Amino acid sequence: MEGTAARETLGFQAEVKQLLHLMVHSLYGNKEIFLRELVSNASDAADKLRFEALADAALFEDDPEPRIRVSYDKAARTITVSDNGIGMTRQEVVEHIGTIAKSGTREFFAQLTSERAQDANLIGQFGVGFYSAFIVADQVTLVTRRAGLTAAHGVRWESRGEGDYTVEVVEKASRGTDVILHLRPEEDELLSGTRLREVLRKYSDHITVPILMKKEQWDSAARAQVLTDEDEQINQASALWARPKADITDEQYAEFYKHVAHDFEPPLAHVHAKVEGRQEYTQLFFIPQRAPFDLYDREHRRGIKLYVRRVFIMDDAEDLMPSYLRFVRGVIDSADLPLNVSREILQQSRDVQNIRAASTKRVLGLLDELAGKEPEKYAAFWNEFGRVLKEGAAEDSGNRERLAKLLRFASTQQDGDAQVVSLADYVARMKPEQKAIYYITADSYSAARNSPHLEIFRKLGVEVLLLHDRVDEWVVSTLTEFDGKPLQSVAKGGLDLGGLEPEAEKKEEEAQADEHKALLERIQAALDGRASAVRVTRRLTDSPACLVSDAHGMSTHLERILKAAGQPVTASKPVLEINMTHPILRRLEQESDEARFADWSQILFDQAMLAEGGQLEDPATFVKRLNELMLTLAGGGPSRIWTPGS
Repeated sequence: MEGTAARETLGFQAEVKQLLHLMVHSLYGNKEIFLRELVSNASDAADKLRFEALADAALFEDDPEPRIRVSYDKAARTITVSDNGIGMTRQEVVEHIGTIAKSGTREFFAQLTSERAQDANLIGQFGVGFYSAFIVADQVTLVTRRAGLTAAHGVRWESRGEGDYTVEVVEKASRGTDVILHLRPEEDELLSGTRLREVLRKYSDHITVPILMKKEQWDSAARAQVLTDEDEQINQASALWARPKADITDEQYAEFYKHVAHDFEPPLAHVHAKVEGRQEYTQLFFIPQRAPFDLYDREHRRGIKLYVRRVFIMDDAEDLMPSYLRFVRGVIDSADLPLNVSREILQQSRDVQNIRAASTKRVLGLLDELAGKEPEKYAAFWNEFGRVLKEGAAEDSGNRERLAKLLRFASTQQDGDAQVVSLADYVARMKPEQKAIYYITADSYSAARNSPHLEIFRKLGVEVLLLHDRVDEWVVSTLTEFDGKPLQSVAKGGLDLGGLEPEAEKKEEEAQADEHKALLERIQAALDGRASAVRVTRRLTDSPACLVSDAHGMSTHLERILKAAGQPVTASKPVLEINMTHPILRRLEQESDEARFADWSQILFDQAMLAEGGQLEDPATFVKRLNELMLTLAGGGPSRIWTPGS
């Protein structure tokens, strides 16, 4: 014990230093939120104690009633927020306060600017409320002891919010945490019971743990309010989700959201429902305005708090909401689940599966309503969470049809890469003779927009969806139709335009295939091992050639994604389609030098690969071939190309 009892000075993680500076300078205009954040943390500590005590009642230490106490000392110029919750060990103090162990930390700091309002939103979104204490305090002292340990295992943490902090082991008779704020000189107005009560009622009325302060009474001799020994409860301490909806204001919903989500901004939308019948439970779900930084970490979720009969059970009930709705925040309170429910029981419970299915439908219903009645809000939602919602179209077969209506894409009908086109919009604009919904997948919007595969569609005035999110490949592999119309890639299989293309043009293509059969065979021989076939195209109007995947095979774009992810992929050979109206192909048909003909054929193939955003396996050889060809066209000698290993 002697080694750890000594006072030790440790340095903050670099990110914490930066965050502390931002806290003071970006959030000062909304400084009273420090109290909301500290009370919210105290409430979480009480919830965690109640949960752990379900398995070990001794953790209550003869003090089973959780509470939060707020007090102030004018003489010492301090405000103290105390709780009798779970408390922390020395190691937990260092881990939770000295470092920011959150995925997305680097991305968070990369997005920070010098604009105070924007930075304030980002900081709140990052969810590090304890540090808000330094908005009003130039020194913060934290004294804590974990429930179940002896009084000798207390920990005292102290910092001035600069480069370092001190930690030492101290005696602490009671479990829980005291946060003592030594106020800055200009913060005297907070040393008032009236002011503190006002802030607590504004921000923390929904907290389910009682918040206590000492009552005050007027002392006529001192001509001032003086503290008494009698406690007064400041908040209602009733579960907000259990109240009738008619009794809850939008402001109360917003404050409760900020508590459960540790966000500084109000939510974009919410839904509150009580389900009765074979199962009884209450749902209160919120859609945030902004995506958290760890949104794309599918394993790290802090969305749904599970309560059983208003007793907190767990903070991240991932089995109650599918992964693709991991951005949803809120509460599920069940009257039927056992109080000692564990993660293992959750995974096996049919009741939980039913709650999950109903909760999924509830959130999708909220999104349906936003999309139909508040399209601007839905557009804001899609910008933040659209790529995650797309995962559902690939994963959730039971709700695929409903999710398909919520999807948004870029298209050739729009200017810019904004994803604003729904499948219903597309179908409404389809030409009378059009049978399919056409799309193209690519690594980027510009690669999709400028793909040679779109040339015939531009000529015919047919809209094509431009799918450039990585997840889109999985979406279209499972979402094969919408409203009875098949989804068809413009870069896979033989192109069947149905009645969109005049019959005369189809016959012209067949005639060209016969007429240029010898050229097709020569190119096929030159590309032996690279192209599965060479055929005349009707996809192209301006480009000389393009690559096409097998109708039922893997697209070249998906191949690239899997390779980049380190997945083993059996490379497929694409089909090279050539445009016989292009001058290069007419010139190639007249080429008698077989070596030069082979070079031209290889260059055509490589150019087609580059045009669709692919990467060449041997770019050096491509460059040499191209240089030799340019020299020849400029009047140089015949092509004689050296390649590695030749």
